[in-house]
Amino acid sequence: MTKSVLGTIVLGYRPLWSRQRELAGVQLFIEVDPVHPVDARHLLRTLEEMWTPQSPPLLLSPQTPSLLHELLEHAPARAPWIEVKSEWLDDWVTLQAVFSAHERGLFLVWRGDSAHLPDPELAACFEKCLLTLSDQDCVLAARAATDGLDSPVLAGQLYQGIASQALMRHCLDQRGAQALAGWPTDDVLHSYRSNSMHPSSEVVSKLIRVVRADESMEVIEQIMSQDPVLVYRFLAHANSPTLGLQSGIDSLRRALMMIGYSSLAQWLQQQMSNAVEDVDLKPIKSAIVLRARLMETLLDAGEEEELRREVYLCGLFSQMDTLLGEPLGTALQTLPLSERIYDATVAHTGPYEPCLAIACAMENEDTVHTRVLCEEHEMDIEEVNRVLLRTLAALYVAPANGEFGERRRRSRSRTFGS
Repeated sequence: MTKSVLGTIVLGYRPLWSRQRELAGVQLFIEVDPVHPVDARHLLRTLEEMWTPQSPPLLLSPQTPSLLHELLEHAPARAPWIEVKSEWLDDWVTLQAVFSAHERGLFLVWRGDSAHLPDPELAACFEKCLLTLSDQDCVLAARAATDGLDSPVLAGQLYQGIASQALMRHCLDQRGAQALAGWPTDDVLHSYRSNSMHPSSEVVSKLIRVVRADESMEVIEQIMSQDPVLVYRFLAHANSPTLGLQSGIDSLRRALMMIGYSSLAQWLQQQMSNAVEDVDLKPIKSAIVLRARLMETLLDAGEEEELRREVYLCGLFSQMDTLLGEPLGTALQTLPLSERIYDATVAHTGPYEPCLAIACAMENEDTVHTRVLCEEHEMDIEEVNRVLLRTLAALYVAPANGEFGERRRRSRSRTFGS
């Protein structure tokens, strides 16, 4: 039996966030199995089969020069964007492969330090740059953000490694960077350490509208699940002694059913008074939701909807400590959650722990840890990779999120699924 290409690689991912703080695309890290050669054409066909025109644009980031050469040689013009690391261009073979791929119409992205941009002839081969600001450029950009002087941040490019909220806003809002790879989560949340974290006003407003429209419980649950803080507060409300409801409500669906539409509408109106409009929180919460979606798919619950919801809740609450600014164990012990959720998130044991650990490991470029975890927990790497791709392909990218996605939408020949 022929081994699937997804069984010979290890994948990781990093979201690309637009100026609207929405998903603009996904960077897909691809590490090859040193024992098995990778069929790049098979890999590209697999991606094409799984993607749709509504799926997020992909930036493929091969982790070895050999895989890069294979992709540059075999990728058709409609393929995803392909990243080329600057240090690999010192090799003449790689350099020639880049020129050849550009002539065939591939969309290439140069990745490197902002202080060492490629020369004009080589730069012409790349549609975009994925830039890391040098220390000096970080200082210059910080000054430009406040005094209006010239900035080293280039409009229309992608940036990574931005750890400061002020620098993030300078890149996206002042200089028109196309997207950020990753997000300055720690710095954004720093301002909330002395203040309570509140739900998103956007999500609360949307919920009020659907409740008034008498939408189904499934729709209400799906929207509320977009905000971990709102779910946490709602479960705390459902279990408060003042309501006099059945004790031990441990799931969002059960809480919604017990409270009912009229009481839910009243509670949501109360939340609006403290809801926040901080758009910089959106990528943080969206990344947590993505982890929860990946977890519930990794742990195949079959027809067990309650189990699926519990696994999703495990992923959704796995970073409540960072959102609430208190120890995770303290935050979760205030709710009558399943012991399996507490065991996985706090004690790092139990049946959900392997899926949570792998979901977390796949959120970055270091794919070695993912391979080790799969071997340790006897999880099939092919299935893990397939689940990740299936989860990413189901994500939605709004049309207004910039050229990274718009360019593919304007040309069906460059869109997966065409």
